[in-house]
Amino acid sequence: MKKLLFLFSILLFSLQLSARSVPDGLAQRLAPIPLDKNNYSIHIQAVNSSYPLVSWKSHNKRVPASVIKLLTTYSSLLSLGYDYRWETKFYHTGRIKNGILRGNLIVKASGDPTLDNEDLDGIVSQIKNAGIRRIVGNIVIDRSLFKVPTKNNSGFDKNTYSPYNAMPDAMMFNQRKSTLCVSFKGRKARISKDVPDLSYKVVNRLKLVNGSCRGKRAWPRVSVKASTLTFSGQISRHCRERTICKVLTKPYLSFYYALKGKMKERGVTFKGKLKLQKRLKKAQYLFSHYSQSLEEVISVVSKKSNNLYARQILLTLGAKTYGTPGTPYNGRRAVEKILGRYNLLEKGTTYIDNGSGLSRVSKITAQSLANLLQHGAKHYGQRWMDTLSIAGIDGTIRRRFSNSSVFGRAWMKTGTIRGVKNIAGYVEGVSGIRYVVVVLVNDKYSRKYGAKLANKVIEWVSDTQ
Repeated sequence: MKKLLFLFSILLFSLQLSARSVPDGLAQRLAPIPLDKNNYSIHIQAVNSSYPLVSWKSHNKRVPASVIKLLTTYSSLLSLGYDYRWETKFYHTGRIKNGILRGNLIVKASGDPTLDNEDLDGIVSQIKNAGIRRIVGNIVIDRSLFKVPTKNNSGFDKNTYSPYNAMPDAMMFNQRKSTLCVSFKGRKARISKDVPDLSYKVVNRLKLVNGSCRGKRAWPRVSVKASTLTFSGQISRHCRERTICKVLTKPYLSFYYALKGKMKERGVTFKGKLKLQKRLKKAQYLFSHYSQSLEEVISVVSKKSNNLYARQILLTLGAKTYGTPGTPYNGRRAVEKILGRYNLLEKGTTYIDNGSGLSRVSKITAQSLANLLQHGAKHYGQRWMDTLSIAGIDGTIRRRFSNSSVFGRAWMKTGTIRGVKNIAGYVEGVSGIRYVVVVLVNDKYSRKYGAKLANKVIEWVSDTQ
């Protein structure tokens, strides 16, 4: 009897979905998954076809989570091109004579999301190449390119100080992360900052103990209050070094202290202070520092689902399209305008919010995502596809399809928040034809069954088409 009921339920489910353009073979694969069929969308379409193979609730608005990053990255590619680089310009006031700059060193921030510790040697080398060995003045940072909230984190969830919650800034540095290394040599645990950043304090209350590096002895307890980071608890002296990354302070402060420290290390004397203000028109140009390419940046956004990079891109597009300062509002308008030139978004169905997907008010349809992916495949081909996570190989689906027929044959962007489990991209069928595949699951059981549903869809395309 149970077997008959199960077969009947599959038949009923198959008939319901087939009535809305879902083939029986796929419907049968999906039938055992206990998700409300009204709470997900499925769109499958060959990249060289004008008509979908499957269109199940493709026009329903869904919360996208991080698949909204496809809109951010693709619009930046259309607007700026693969080879675009953010240009951070350095200026000075006063004059340089006998190795002394009697004036200010000015940094015109560009919104470069990639600027980090590794760039400082090159920057200080260019300062020295300009003939500067001593600065009698201040370091001035011009952050006016973006107008953003002053808070350090988005407040999206309870993980307040986690890097994925970092907020954007025109003067970004180290992705707004403060990184600390905890080592266990000697009688006491030692904590060191990656940057000599005086804008926050570290309190070390760790106690080294014997025993294996397991359980409560494996990691320090870390708490944050105001601008103080406190390490406490017992930790095994047999543990390896631990790296802790937190969003604690302003990126321009971290950059200032890091630059100051690197200049001292390289023999450039500086006794001044940090000033935040716009660059004076009479300031003289010194040199520029360039970011990684946009192609590299959007690959990080898609493969690692980097929220901060996506936010920086959105603000950059706002500033480029509508003038400074870049804001989330004009960033959203810019993305809609750029994609609107090609009629990629269904009217009245899209809300981009911050461009990263760390949002519960963002909205998108499977059809809009499919339109974008179709356009990307036709105009940018493999190069665009390779910016996405590749099944079983890298990014957020590195492990998801490692032992599957899909291995190396899917290029996808994932999106996950509470109640949302989405995936969108490309899948190569057994015939060699490539398909756009979008699966959006917005359901209270999405965490448990959302990936399973999407995997069934993707494997069906890979195995049968």
